[in-house]
Parts: sequence; structure tokens; C-alpha cells
Amino acid sequence: MTGFDGFEEFDIATAETSVHGCRGGSGPPVLLLHGIPETHLMWRAVAPRLAERYTVVATDLRGYGDSGKPASTPDHEPYSMRAIGRDQLEVMRQLGHERFSVAGHDRGARCAYRLALDHPEAVDRLAVMDVVPVGAAYERAGREFSLAYWQWSFLAAPEPVPERYIAAAPANLVDFMLDTWAEVPDAFPAEIRAAYVDKFTDPATVHAVCEEFRASATLDYQHDEADRERHRRISGPVLFLWSERGAVAKLYDDPLALWRDWADDVRGGPIPVGHFIPEEAPEETTRRLLDFLAA
Repeated sequence: MTGFDGFEEFDIATAETSVHGCRGGSGPPVLLLHGIPETHLMWRAVAPRLAERYTVVATDLRGYGDSGKPASTPDHEPYSMRAIGRDQLEVMRQLGHERFSVAGHDRGARCAYRLALDHPEAVDRLAVMDVVPVGAAYERAGREFSLAYWQWSFLAAPEPVPERYIAAAPANLVDFMLDTWAEVPDAFPAEIRAAYVDKFTDPATVHAVCEEFRASATLDYQHDEADRERHRRISGPVLFLWSERGAVAKLYDDPLALWRDWADDVRGGPIPVGHFIPEEAPEETTRRLLDFLAA
């Protein structure tokens, strides 16, 4: 495992699929969730530092990496963030952690905040990186959003259109994301980039990722709206970090305010790198997380 010295790998069977990941360290538990097009490897420079004070669990989301890719359904429910969050909750419980903190980047952040909303008894603290809530994103979507987030529409297009395009040249999509969303040169060593591309050569992974984006535009949005109507909120403290140069900073005048609509205790700020904050600024990410978790 690149960068995860002292960690042990695991594959845990859950009620609906299996989850691959690793764990290390000791102390209060922290769950780390990755984004697209990555796997748990994105935390390779952060997790070992956190593990000096915490029990750290880093996993592949359902559909990604070496985690399971269960069959989907016409409504895409198996790839909703609610379903993906169920996996992560079950993994943490099987590892003996009834209550834990969770930090997520990109798609992992969407899973993390859904987990915090659905299971407040389990989530102590929540850190989200470079995303706004899905409802806020769609409600404010316009010309700039459509151009900046074209992948939302592309990946959510009806099956099998995006699946076939990606299958023809999987490296094109992965390299585009890594190269155009990042600001720090050489943020992705050759072996890490190759590992990310390799996972997208699996048709089951590509289909699962597309199903997740289809669920985002339907069920995830509906779940958020239902919670907003019920005035359901995230109960614990929230840390929000975003790219100073990325789409969040460009599209939203006050990104923190969007999360304060969902939680009373929200802190954070921009990081002067691109979208892939934990990989482009691992030291700053680690420092911010350690300060937040210890507060």
C-alpha cells in the first residue's frame, strides 16, 4: 500500500456489498472517504500523520477501487449516498467504532454529510472538502456551473452512453480530471496515477460511477430536499475546506454560508491549491484536520 506504512488492509462484507480499505493508528476513530477519480490512496500523505493520534480508517466507496460493485436498480438507489453511507457505517461498526469522525473529499464528502444527517448518533465531527450540498449546487446551476461541472451531466446521462465513451479511453477521463482540476505540479506520482486509471478500465467500476451520478441528480437531491423541509440539520461541528482557485470559489460568493444552512457550528476556509486538497496540500490538510478533531 503506497504511503500507508503500518496500516493493515481489509475487505469487509456488508449487508449489501463489500468494502475494501485499510486501518492504522490508535485513539479516537476517524473515517476518511475519497472522491472521483480516486480511491483511498488519495489519503496516503495524510492518514499516517493522523494515525499518530487517531485510529484511522480509509476506504474505497462502493463502486470504486476494490470495493464491491452491486447491481443497480432503475431508480439508482444502490448508488445513492444514503446507500453508500450504509456501507461505511457498517464497516465502522464491524471494526468496533460506534461513534466516529468522518472526513470526505468530493464524492466522499457527499457520502460523509449524508451519513451525518442519516446517523447523527454515529458521527461526532464532519469535515467536507471542495463541495457544496447537492441541492445548493443544482439550485444555483447556470451557464458557469454547466461548463465547470460538465461531468455531472455527462456521467448522469442515460445508460450506456457515458459507459461506452469511457470504456473506449478510460485514461482520457481520469487524466483530464487530475490534470485540469489540480494546481500543484506532480501531485500525482506515476504509480498513483496509474492506479487510478487502472480502476477505470473495469466496466463494473465505470457503470457504478455513472449510477452514482445518476442517483445524485435524483435520489440524493430528493433526500436533501426532504431533510431541508423537515429542518433536519447536522448535529456536530463541521469543517469546510475548499480550493481557493477552483469551481467552488468561482461559483459561490460565500461557500461557508451554504454549509451554515445545514449546521450551527461551521468553520473553515479556502486552501491555495486546486481541487485535490489532500493530495496537493497534505501538510495543510493534516494540520487543519488535527486542529478540528482536537477542538
